Amino acid sequence: MKLGSPFRPRLLSALLFSIFLGSAPATPAQERGELRIATSYKLMTLDPQYANLNENTSLLSHIYERLVYQDENLELKPGLATSWRPLSDTQWEFKLRDKVRFHDGSAFDADDVVYTIERIRDFLKPPSGGFRSYVSGIKSVSAPDPLTVLIETDGAVPNLPLFFSSIFVMNRPSEGFETTEDLNAGHPPNGTGPYRFESWSSGESLRLARNDDYWGGKPAWSKVTFRVIENPAARVAALSTGEVDVADAIPARDVASLNERGARVASVGAARVNFVQFNVARDTLPGVTDKSGEPIANPFKNPLVRRALTLATDRGILVDKILAGYGTAAAQVFPNGLPGTSAKLLPEAPNYDEAKMLLAKAGFPDGFNLVLAGPAGRYPGDAESLQAVAQSWARIGVNAQPAAAPFSVFNTKRAAGDYGVWYGGTSGEAVDIILHTLLASPDPERGTGALNFGKYRNEAFDAMLARAESIAVGPERNAALAQATELVMADQPIIPLYHFHHIVGYGSRIGSYVLHPRGWTTAMQTLP
Repeated sequence: MKLGSPFRPRLLSALLFSIFLGSAPATPAQERGELRIATSYKLMTLDPQYANLNENTSLLSHIYERLVYQDENLELKPGLATSWRPLSDTQWEFKLRDKVRFHDGSAFDADDVVYTIERIRDFLKPPSGGFRSYVSGIKSVSAPDPLTVLIETDGAVPNLPLFFSSIFVMNRPSEGFETTEDLNAGHPPNGTGPYRFESWSSGESLRLARNDDYWGGKPAWSKVTFRVIENPAARVAALSTGEVDVADAIPARDVASLNERGARVASVGAARVNFVQFNVARDTLPGVTDKSGEPIANPFKNPLVRRALTLATDRGILVDKILAGYGTAAAQVFPNGLPGTSAKLLPEAPNYDEAKMLLAKAGFPDGFNLVLAGPAGRYPGDAESLQAVAQSWARIGVNAQPAAAPFSVFNTKRAAGDYGVWYGGTSGEAVDIILHTLLASPDPERGTGALNFGKYRNEAFDAMLARAESIAVGPERNAALAQATELVMADQPIIPLYHFHHIVGYGSRIGSYVLHPRGWTTAMQTLP
């Protein structure tokens, strides 16, 4: 059982950077026509700044680009910005790449960056504006010349360049701000990326064409088609029969059979966490009752109950049986060894006797009933994980009824507060980003708690996190983040389950597939 081995990147920085930025032009012999990809990612919108979800950021990265790129070591590399530097504690200067053009032929310049920041900060409002937390600390942004952007922040934001590794740059229109509705209704997406938009059928497909004028060199594939296949077995079948060239989110149980059929598989540890999250705010919860089916007061408000359920969770079964070893058990938001993680936090083996004692002490000697919600087909082993967690909790008298739903349904219900406890997952650029969005107190003005659907609040943790975020990137910041993580994990607002490995399968038309720990699925990672 892998209970917390250190994160070890497996890719070559130079190779991956070259692939993502398209800086190695394809020779005619390399050009292989259409690339067909079966993806679990269901593109929600053509607005690149609407929602910070992998299905949007992964697919739209073909069309749009970021100022800064994060490589497979999670280090920052130049993107549309060639360099950046702090001028003071509250001022940053970004120098932009010259001779870059949008797909409509217009030149990329600093005004586009100003527009991008202002659109996210001032125009997009909840439930859109999933990137607002990245720019909420920006006081002003200006363009002293076409290739320079000056940013002034309300206070010290030493991590500002990292934030821009997640923000797509849009072309400034002649007037006003483009709406999400306009972008979804037929206004062709206009980015600077290696592929141009051709067509999109929501929930079904995305079609792209090569951008022959791409600043980073001619992309390898003339056409790219993404087929949305949410069912994992159907993705495996499509790859096995040659209907597609690449299939992402391959279940670990199917790796051996794919290899037997001649397909190849690549995997890498994910910079992410899957977890159980509790609603700790409401007085009563849907689906949470006593053993006779009568509603009870919210048990998750009591940290003893959260601790008991943590002790009753067998992470080893999840990693060894469901993930078939393609993952590590979790005790915090990122795998041990990444910057900002704590060496003190290690996964625990289950202790059912102590869990029962804690439940009794909390006033639930006989346990209680609950509905354990989660998505189906969104993450490797998600539906099976619900079943396994429910079986573990049954050993201490907590009868959990698994309720898996398509991610779109699950996501809507979770945001609406229809669940009392659920299984979820998230990824991020760094430890502090996940802490900021998943566990910090919800505050729309500060942009914190966007994924804190359980409405957990801990003022001491908020203060420790804010202090850590004010420290320059380096060992002192990492130590402060580790201390904040130790504090919040002791309170168990979530139960970290595992850090799964991204697994991608590819067929005979593909020379190799280069994985990234953020879990992106792109044509740029796919070599003929």
